[in-house]
Amino acid sequence: MSRILIIDDEPALCWSLSETLSEGGHLVRTAGSLEQARERLAQFHPDLIVVDVRLPGADGLTALQEFRDRFEGVPVIVITAFGDLPTAAKAFSGGAFEYLIKPFDLSNFVSVVSRALAPRTGRTSESGMLAESGLVGSSPEMQSIYRRIAIVAPTPFPVLLLGETGTGKELAARAIHCHSTVASGPFVPICPASLNPSLIESELFGHVRGAFTGAEDNRRGLFELAENGTLFLDEIADTPLTVQVKLLRVLETRRFTPVGSGREQATSARFVAATHRNLREMIAAGTFREDLYHRLSAFTVCMPPLRERVGDIPILFDHFLRQLPESLRPRTISAEFTAALCEQNWSGNVRELRNAVEHAVVMCRGQILQPEHLPQRDFSEKSRTVAALDFTEAIEAWVAEQMQSGSGELYDNALRILEATLIPAVLKLTGQNRTAAARVLGMDRATLRTRLRDQDSAAN
Repeated sequence: MSRILIIDDEPALCWSLSETLSEGGHLVRTAGSLEQARERLAQFHPDLIVVDVRLPGADGLTALQEFRDRFEGVPVIVITAFGDLPTAAKAFSGGAFEYLIKPFDLSNFVSVVSRALAPRTGRTSESGMLAESGLVGSSPEMQSIYRRIAIVAPTPFPVLLLGETGTGKELAARAIHCHSTVASGPFVPICPASLNPSLIESELFGHVRGAFTGAEDNRRGLFELAENGTLFLDEIADTPLTVQVKLLRVLETRRFTPVGSGREQATSARFVAATHRNLREMIAAGTFREDLYHRLSAFTVCMPPLRERVGDIPILFDHFLRQLPESLRPRTISAEFTAALCEQNWSGNVRELRNAVEHAVVMCRGQILQPEHLPQRDFSEKSRTVAALDFTEAIEAWVAEQMQSGSGELYDNALRILEATLIPAVLKLTGQNRTAAARVLGMDRATLRTRLRDQDSAAN
């Protein structure tokens, strides 16, 4: 039988948790404030403490150090209905065993309690730097993100951020950096796709004088610039396979060699990577290394799209509005405007929402924000719908024609026809820039080269 103290100012919750744990054979005491908890603890030595963040007269997090000093080794579970990233980080850096968001499932709570009471060799905690984060939202989806960031930030392990474009992956990377043990060091963001393919190794690892034509001086690479800090590799999926091999080696050995140098250098940089692409599909297609994926994905954070956290839209709107100069902020925000924000399908996620807010403020000219001040989307959406219908009808007509003629292998034939039209169209719109075309198509340059070669052979 374990002795458990629950500290929460909600009598109904205390009763529910107490009844559940008592049925499991535990001896439970409750307290409605820290002052009352101290009275209980004068005669009750707990094996586990459950404490709410918001309590009458004091913050539950401030008692974490007191609990650790007074009851060394006793795990503490922090619960709250008002979680955010700083709160989660403060809880874990203060030594909390777990951090739960109300309302939580009782079975999940019992599972956490069981883990906390299980025999353990000791628990260490690392102090993370608390800082304001650009991540905004109070939805359960974002609460989960805060918790995962708070857990992984103080560790030295690589983190892989996944999610659609515009969901805030770079903000999450900066949050991990700010709450890490290297927060005082530099945060160095880099997008491999933006680098010159012939110079990407030099950009990442640096080079020595004379390493290649134009290398007139020694140059420090991004790995060296990120020393004692965080290197953020954005859109890691666009990294050439030849460079992926070298990235894997750096992750494994923590050492790299500048281009043209025979001397290895050590790196203490923390690695965070991000992509909106499906890396498993790329592995299957042979365009991303499986071993690099496994090394990067030891801990993943999946950023939710805005459509899955609609409740955060008003909060995000207010956040973006407060970042604008006072002179640009509208005097009044109509209820219709807020409703319109929540009803729209933000395919571009938080980034698109922010752009829409700035557009609306400009159109409003400091008066009353109305739905008509948002970017007009009806025409473009209608055009896309009509185009989709026309495309669908064309496919159906082609399929009917092929079936009538008795043709087989429709799937392969359709793909060949689509590629023969799609690739030249994208190349035309990108000015025959194969790197840009490959990025738009979602394939690497080697695959695009192969497709073009196949098309040339078929034409001849």
